[in-house]
Amino acid sequence: MTNGKILWVDDEVELLKPHIMFLETRGYVVEKCNNGYDAIELVRGNRYDLVILDEMMPGMTGLETLPYIKEVRPDLPVIMVTKSEEERIMDKAIGSRIADYIIKPVNPNQVLLSIKKNIHSRELVTNQSTADYRVEFGRIAAQLGQADSFAEWKGIYKKLVTWEIELSGSGDESIREVLAFQREEAAMAFGKFVRRSYRDWIGASAGEEVPVMSHTLMRNVVFPEVDGKTTFLLIDNFRYDQWMAVRDLMRDLYDVATEDFYCAILPTATQYARNAIFAGLTPLAIDKVLPDKWLNDNEEGGKNQYEEDFLRRLLAQSGHGDWKVTFDKLVRPEQGRRLVENIQRVYDADFSVIVYNFLDILSHARTETEIIRELTEDDAAFRSLTRSWFEHSDLLVLLRLLAARGHKVIITSDHGTIRVDDPVKIIGDRESSQNLRYKTGRRLAGYNPKDVYEVLHPEEIQLPKSNLSSTYVFALGRDFLIYPNNASQFTRYYRHTFQHGGISMEEMIVPYIVLNPK
Repeated sequence: MTNGKILWVDDEVELLKPHIMFLETRGYVVEKCNNGYDAIELVRGNRYDLVILDEMMPGMTGLETLPYIKEVRPDLPVIMVTKSEEERIMDKAIGSRIADYIIKPVNPNQVLLSIKKNIHSRELVTNQSTADYRVEFGRIAAQLGQADSFAEWKGIYKKLVTWEIELSGSGDESIREVLAFQREEAAMAFGKFVRRSYRDWIGASAGEEVPVMSHTLMRNVVFPEVDGKTTFLLIDNFRYDQWMAVRDLMRDLYDVATEDFYCAILPTATQYARNAIFAGLTPLAIDKVLPDKWLNDNEEGGKNQYEEDFLRRLLAQSGHGDWKVTFDKLVRPEQGRRLVENIQRVYDADFSVIVYNFLDILSHARTETEIIRELTEDDAAFRSLTRSWFEHSDLLVLLRLLAARGHKVIITSDHGTIRVDDPVKIIGDRESSQNLRYKTGRRLAGYNPKDVYEVLHPEEIQLPKSNLSSTYVFALGRDFLIYPNNASQFTRYYRHTFQHGGISMEEMIVPYIVLNPK
């Protein structure tokens, strides 16, 4: 087995014998030719992993040969060897998509390094990443046993997501299994942490050490960032790993000023979390203060109809009633195009709010559509699909336009989402809620309290009741809650789908990013 097959093109190729022998001792097969015409034919008729191409050759130069090689094999890495460091020549070579260049006199180790970088880079990075994670595993395990604050859990979650992305392309199945095991261990520990901490957080008075939560996000994080023209972009179901998947697409547009997390309230569902964000109130407080604008789970009607009203009320109460504000909720593709066409109204606003629902729609489509299930088989595939959507979306067009106009942008979500695996049976009456990650209603029973987060007195965690005896039950980790009727059918249908509403790092540790235009 060879390390790779290389074509070396140089009119003085016979002088390169020591270099070629050096590469052959390292396991490479090296073929050679002394002109561009032969090089093109050899590339056309053979499979090479890399071409080393001399820039100065009689007849057809390297720069003249390069486009023909790329026409035959666009993906073939080409290393240019040149005597000249003239900027014009380098610009032309780089513009022609060379992979690397080497200045004569050629050093054998320099050639080897360039070859490894272009043929084996993924393998080398993966091997190094695997070794690094094996070292990091013990540190993370120790942190799991000691973490007792939301700040510490933010750090653990960020590390686990980073390693998951780093190792997603690894051919080492065993290291991915180790990471999956550590993720499960972290999920169990986080569930215990939330169960013992959440009541204190949600009921804390101002000034106590609690995380920024959905109902304090605008006052504590967003409004203080409004400086000049600012756009607040809320992408439903947007997780930290999905942010990492699209981050580089904005590298030329924005500098990342802040990359942090806040804690989504329970239930981590749009009706509760997003209303809390824009009202600056807990769901129980909304129900008490604005009863005509809150609907419980068992009541008919849209549950997020008054977000703009909530926001304007909060702005006025916070001393920002004089800001010129726009509010747009984009649910269908044509709404994104329409906003791009009418972008001037966003330009003119001091504070513009855009709610983008596409990822929520994609999550539901994955549940209901077989082809989307196949395209998003796991978290890595879901990240890939998110990136593909983002790269070709009107949202990226909007961000480009806003960057060009100098708008600061704050990106966040109302909650994340998690791929569920294990059903937990629960008994409820006809009016009990249908969400798979939490249930609320009367006479909820049939579950083991150790397997869920059970809240017998909803007012203790600032949640309203549908009736006097209502309770809440939240799923932990990757569990999902199903009623006994047709349990097998429901399990088959919903297992491995993405859901939200319960307790997990993915749902509750929500990224918020502040972007300054370049």
